[in-house]
Amino acid sequence: MRKNIVAGNWKMNLKRDEGLDLINDVINLLPSDNKVEVVFAPSFIHLYKVNKMCLNLDKVNTASQNVSKEERGAFTGEISAEIIRSANVKYTIIGHS
Repeated sequence: MRKNIVAGNWKMNLKRDEGLDLINDVINLLPSDNKVEVVFAPSFIHLYKVNKMCLNLDKVNTASQNVSKEERGAFTGEISAEIIRSANVKYTIIGHS
């Protein structure tokens, strides 16, 4: 059976407070019998905070906006899969515009 997912990639559009307001609005609108997984993909600087907000919510998760092919090293601005995993982020968007 296929999983229904609604995901929102913030790209570089929402500042911290705007994003947190959006998350609270969406969470408050979710029905108690929600059957769709909701995924937020904030900019990396906000990912940890957003993930903490979603951690105990059923069918609400986070995604990183990118992942580096490198495991570690001097790659300014890159984020490794290990770093993303250590933040308990469930998804990553790959190959997007």
